[in-house]
Amino acid sequence: MKLCNFNFRNNSSRVLCAAVTALVLVSASARVNAQAAGAAPMPSPPATATATVAGGTIDIKYNTPHLRGRHVGGPEIVPYGQVWRTGANPATTLITSVPLMFGTLMVPAGTHTIYTLPTADSWQLIINKQTGQWGTDYKQDMDLGRVPMKSKAMSAPQEVMSITFENTTAVSTELHVRWDTTDRYVIIHAQQVDPAVR
Repeated sequence: MKLCNFNFRNNSSRVLCAAVTALVLVSASARVNAQAAGAAPMPSPPATATATVAGGTIDIKYNTPHLRGRHVGGPEIVPYGQVWRTGANPATTLITSVPLMFGTLMVPAGTHTIYTLPTADSWQLIINKQTGQWGTDYKQDMDLGRVPMKSKAMSAPQEVMSITFENTTAVSTELHVRWDTTDRYVIIHAQQVDPAVR
């Protein structure tokens, strides 16, 4: 880059030109670095929930949307009566190393996708056999099955959606989906264990 393209008669002019050029280059570099350092974080960063049940592991990989002034059930975020990706961006992925019962639904070992069907009164957990798709690419004919979800009261709204495993024992756990004032969950257990006996 030639910022000073003149035939100077004295040395001081050359020094001044070199100083101006260096200043311009440093300023440009600082702007680039500031933009890189100040780049906005992903709006819905990835997260993973993990539990060990029945001698195997369960992992759920998802992205975490924020409310940002919206509400669950609103048409712009989680419309009631429509299948929801249960996260953001790519489809929410369930990986289990052992077969497990999600409520009354037997889920074989392997990789699956989680969706939910929320309404104002009840939610259903959907386990789908399609994998690797974008979150909104839902194919109902690929459903493994659907399970009613239980609910718990929340003391305060939650800004960032979360999926967690809670109350985990050697043979069972609870899969919770929390966002806004919603806490919906399903009990997961080993095939031979009665879910009522935990």
